[in-house]
Amino acid sequence: MKPHYILAAAAAATTVLALAATPAPLPPNWHVTGANPDKFTAGVDTSPEGRGAKFLRSKTNDPKAWAALVQPVQAQRYLGQRVRFRARLRTEAISDWAGLWMRVDTHEGKSVAFYNTKSQPLKGTTGWQERSVVLDVPDNAALIVFGAIGGGTGQVWMEPVAFETVGRDVPVDHMPPQAAIPTTPTL
Repeated sequence: MKPHYILAAAAAATTVLALAATPAPLPPNWHVTGANPDKFTAGVDTSPEGRGAKFLRSKTNDPKAWAALVQPVQAQRYLGQRVRFRARLRTEAISDWAGLWMRVDTHEGKSVAFYNTKSQPLKGTTGWQERSVVLDVPDNAALIVFGAIGGGTGQVWMEPVAFETVGRDVPVDHMPPQAAIPTTPTL
């Protein structure tokens, strides 16, 4: 085979591989938010290893940056019920932590229920692990927001995603209490 044909074949193969690895856009209603959404990218992994998983990837080396890949839904059909958001997660080179989170807001934008899985953080590079968040949706709720959070550098994948109502026998997740603020200064 002539050298220029070999180069052309190699270039074509490289282009095909690059196209195969190009992520697909997020499904409707999924978007990136958080403290530093501009420092992250998100999409759907089209590689054989990603199997269509949604991902959130740091674009910078900022170890203090964080963002979340989220979907909001109207709370109306879930009022007075208990809901669970669950997914399997895997990470690569996460420098802070990654996990799931969910929040329930009122019409006024006040958060009435919140939980994230920081008590079970995924750090560094991990295989697939299931996480879930369970919250009650009060009668005054307007919006439920749920998704994956990534802190620092690296990437988190999330699949399959499930959002469902559950019975009262499934316990609600509660954030650990914050340390009490002292009434007098420590000098």
